[in-house]
Amino acid sequence: MTPVQSSDTPSQKGDYPWWLIALILIAAALALVIAANDIFTQVFTVVLKGLGVTVFVTLVGFVLATLLGLGVALMALSGHVALRQIARFYTEVIRGVPILVLLFYIAFVGAPALVTAANFVAAPLISAGWMEAFVVRDVSLMWRAIIALMIGYSAFIAEVFRAGIQSVDKGQVEAAKALGLSRYQRFRLVVFPQAIRVILPPLGNDFVAMVKDSSLVSVLGVADVTQMGKIYASGSFRFFETYSIVAYVYLVLTIGLSLALRAVEQRLRRSQVR
Repeated sequence: MTPVQSSDTPSQKGDYPWWLIALILIAAALALVIAANDIFTQVFTVVLKGLGVTVFVTLVGFVLATLLGLGVALMALSGHVALRQIARFYTEVIRGVPILVLLFYIAFVGAPALVTAANFVAAPLISAGWMEAFVVRDVSLMWRAIIALMIGYSAFIAEVFRAGIQSVDKGQVEAAKALGLSRYQRFRLVVFPQAIRVILPPLGNDFVAMVKDSSLVSVLGVADVTQMGKIYASGSFRFFETYSIVAYVYLVLTIGLSLALRAVEQRLRRSQVR
């Protein structure tokens, strides 16, 4: 019988995370520079005003994209051919459109079309004077950006969910069916708890990617970190200081999230081995 080998090879055990130590030292050095230099402190204070918008756009956009992506994935795994074809059409089209183009399309084409459709549906109420007609400016640019990120990432997340659900052993699903569990019970009690271990790592990567892509909302004038830096740089002409701080803020966010997600992934692996 072949002896069971440890999951950590000698090379992995000796692979000390010097890269992480280097990043921490660089981040600490930059933090000291920001604290000691008045110009960097001023830039950092201005840029930090957009952090709340960046976090809000990312969190809301990702939650909505996850819900929509799960729905599309379930359609792709449906027993109905029409639903499968619609889901496939959606994912292929959306994945083929760049996020920046999707932002412009939703903001300047989708939102006006949505307002026109809403006015058409509510035409009897508007003509009776019971409500006012909708105007395009009622849909804020921030929510247009959130909707664009939701649609753009939902197609990728749908593929993550589909692959994770299909990775579950079909024998367990058949056993659950033999026990008399309904389709919903099989999904909730058998399929999803096992699929989430496969889904979580790529889902975390998509979340980190959305943090970075949230900077694209600045093209619509949304006051996120990038937009606040752009405004300050255009007024002060201190481009080096400004965009160094902007890059620093995004690096702290993305690397911090990546490390946290890696820790969660390792914990899931340990629980799976046990």
